[in-house]
Amino acid sequence: MAHPSYAVTLRIRAPFDAQAVPKATRVISDNGGMITGLDMVGTEDEKLTFDVTCLTLDLGHAKMLRSHLQTDPNVTVLGIHDSTVQAHLGGKIEVTLKRPLKTRQDLSRIYTPGVAAICERIVEDPAEARRLTIKRNTVAVVSDGTAVLGLGDIGPKAAMPVMEGKAALFKNFANVDAFPICLDTKDTDEIVSIVKAIAPGFAGVNLEDISAPRCFAIERRLKEELDIPVFHDDQHGTAVVVLAALINALKFVGKRIEDAKIVVSGVGAAGNAIIRLLIGQGAHDIIGAGRAGTLGVFREEPDPDRNWLAQNTNPRKIEGSLKDALVGADVFIGVSAGNILTGDDIATMADDAIVFALANPTPEVDPLAAGEHAAVVATGRSDYPNQINNVLAFPGLFRGMLDVQAERVSDDMLVVAANAIAGEVEDAELNASYIIPGVFHPGLAEAVASAIREEFATGQKR
Repeated sequence: MAHPSYAVTLRIRAPFDAQAVPKATRVISDNGGMITGLDMVGTEDEKLTFDVTCLTLDLGHAKMLRSHLQTDPNVTVLGIHDSTVQAHLGGKIEVTLKRPLKTRQDLSRIYTPGVAAICERIVEDPAEARRLTIKRNTVAVVSDGTAVLGLGDIGPKAAMPVMEGKAALFKNFANVDAFPICLDTKDTDEIVSIVKAIAPGFAGVNLEDISAPRCFAIERRLKEELDIPVFHDDQHGTAVVVLAALINALKFVGKRIEDAKIVVSGVGAAGNAIIRLLIGQGAHDIIGAGRAGTLGVFREEPDPDRNWLAQNTNPRKIEGSLKDALVGADVFIGVSAGNILTGDDIATMADDAIVFALANPTPEVDPLAAGEHAAVVATGRSDYPNQINNVLAFPGLFRGMLDVQAERVSDDMLVVAANAIAGEVEDAELNASYIIPGVFHPGLAEAVASAIREEFATGQKR
């Protein structure tokens, strides 16, 4: 069952009497709203105006509460103020100055004429751009808005709040300056060309919410043609955090990745990267399942990336549905769609099963139902234990890569990051509800960055 987590404020006008507020709050509570605050606004013409802040399921639920309140003809709901909208007014990030610009001397140093000497230094040695410009600490967050989590193809303008949010996370968790760049094109060649053209101003590129299979080609080509790291977070960020969680989950249940039977639901960007990374870590028995069922050598796939999975996974050649593949499995990893499995399906898995149901906002299987049969359950949601969230990985990973002036992202880096994340949960702390650090775990991004710096110091750019 979903929990109220969508914060709104209802501004209510009602007759001025002692029961006005209790009546309104009772209506809200009786209809599923969780009241978190009450503020008096004022009185006028024998009417009382007050704000009730509450948690609801979504905007539709808030509108339903308004309807219930207004069944009393003397009550008017003047507005529904969405705290999420308030948080986005004017955007969530801004550019600020690092040096004072108050005097003519400041102006001459920061701009003309002083800046000319800095330009000449970079002409003589282009590497100086990393030292003398924002390039050293700046990442481009690039999207075309075609595969926004939970929303799909919503276009570049509508994708901007997501990319701004990503930039805010970069800054907050790792002090990386990131710029949201949403492109009004779906053409692979054009996206590659644009990113290459803007690359001189950045030390890294974070590709975000670009639909498969184009995302694979875009990432592959940019990696080949640029001398800065290109990271597709939907693929590799998810894979890193899944690996980190799986390291600890397997440790908790006493199983080895080499022996585990693993089923992955969803063979798009995230599923593809997860499977490849797990194979690189010694997993032998992995089955990928899409809408048409399991992948395997028995079926040729038209997409080359998906066909690679078909030819290099499913060693037992299990042909059938996701539920068929799940029988006897040790691990289920879902990066697909909500409510496609039941608790009874999880019951067919091996003893001490591990379930990562990561579809958002609705997991592949109800976490409570899964927990009746599995030893460990994780989701992508914040209202259940073991949230597998990409923010555990990308800020620290990029911080480390920028610090060592990495030229590319390697699988070795992803593994180092995953082990650093897993290592933040001490063995004594490890339990079924704590296999992965929380999003606000102190020092997590620095621990990941430090591991990258230690393993990939400048000159070792593996």
